Amino acid sequence: MSPVYLGIAAALAIALLLFLVMKVKLPAFVALLLVALVTALATGMPPQEVLPTMIEGMGSTLGNVALLVGLGAMLGAIIEQTGGAHVLAARFTARLGKERVGPALLLASAVIAIPIFFDVAFIILVPIMFSFARAAGHRSPVYVGVPIAGLMVFIHNLVPPHPGVTGSSTLLGADIGLVTVVGLLISIPVGVLAYVTGKVITSRRDFPLDPMVRARFDGSDTTPDERADGGAPAAVLGARSDAGHGGVATATRTATVTRTTPGPGAVLTMVLLPILMISVGTVGGLLLEEGSSAANVVSLIGQPGLALLLAVALAMYVLGVRHGWGREDIGSVMDRSLAPAAIVVFVTGAGGVFARVLTDTGIGDSVSGMLVDAGVPILVLAFLLASVFKVAQGSGTVATLTSAGLIQGTVSGGDYSSIQVVLIVLAIGCGSVALAHINDSGFWIASRFLGLSVADGLRTWTVIATVLGWAGMLLVGLLWLIVS
Repeated sequence: MSPVYLGIAAALAIALLLFLVMKVKLPAFVALLLVALVTALATGMPPQEVLPTMIEGMGSTLGNVALLVGLGAMLGAIIEQTGGAHVLAARFTARLGKERVGPALLLASAVIAIPIFFDVAFIILVPIMFSFARAAGHRSPVYVGVPIAGLMVFIHNLVPPHPGVTGSSTLLGADIGLVTVVGLLISIPVGVLAYVTGKVITSRRDFPLDPMVRARFDGSDTTPDERADGGAPAAVLGARSDAGHGGVATATRTATVTRTTPGPGAVLTMVLLPILMISVGTVGGLLLEEGSSAANVVSLIGQPGLALLLAVALAMYVLGVRHGWGREDIGSVMDRSLAPAAIVVFVTGAGGVFARVLTDTGIGDSVSGMLVDAGVPILVLAFLLASVFKVAQGSGTVATLTSAGLIQGTVSGGDYSSIQVVLIVLAIGCGSVALAHINDSGFWIASRFLGLSVADGLRTWTVIATVLGWAGMLLVGLLWLIVS
């Protein structure tokens, strides 16, 4: 099919998706699957290949997302329900003052985002964001969560060792160390902009929260015997009466269980443990010889799934059992955490289906080919290609690698300095951040865990991602002018 037809098909598919979700109020999971089906058939995919393609897109996405989101939600629930997030919020508030809590957490999230995938890091921080927002007197976690989400996804797309920017650096022959340094330097002013932009976005209107998230944020999703003193665990008294055949109570048993609050050091250890394990795997992979026994062991240690699994297992004991929680009680807390996580997992999987259809039908290649033939300057071309792929299929990593592959020949055949090649890589990264919308897994993770509707997710996540992506591109452009 012609590139023009494919481009129109992509635009109509995205418009239909937005219409079904925002106007028809169709569940996002169903809407994504329906639009993927219609798009596949409209662009000429053989009917017998449509469902296998959709299944492959769902499976490849869920294989990673389900594991990380499920374990991350469990770890977050343990930290929150045992009072750990409350303790951290109280400690930071006492030390920094309410007016500095937001910037302090934003800085901490930036550090965490360097070695950790956005999805994992954001989910780990959710209960802490909730407690920090309450401690600072905010009406909603959105005020704290929006700038954090924006900055973390920006770092994920521009700073190695994340897969997209590392892969594009390799394809284009860029110095990864230099990419890291320049990417971090750009992230500093972008972080300030994220804080300012987040305040502007969240101050312009109130954001109604999903009832489940509202109950969790307000602390009304737990019973009085589970929480006391603003969220910290308290002594739990329970009584049970067993009635005989005649309806008279024949036995009464009263049990007293004392629950203590974990210390901030223990809570921080549980948060930092998976981060440190993944960091060990990342650094070890760069320093050790590939294929060696040491490299293989370090690689296993650094797997996000293993890191989160170990953190969850330790948190059950360190934050739960040691402080008076029974194994059944802490298990119930973990089970309940999977209910909201399941929504995120399935919607993200449906987004993967839509992304696979857009990729396999050739829509992305067709649109990018038109830009390559138009003679656009290399830096702008890199940014636009990544933006097009980001809008078309959602994954920043796929957008980055695909864009780098398309311009690889142009870059290798051009007379570009090492710093210019680095800036081209970073321009691609900025393009993979901007214009993120409902086919982006990050959109669903941020909006669902913060309790936002689809429309409010577009007003927050899409706006701040676009602002940061374009601002980063402007900074890259200024550096290009300086070094050229």
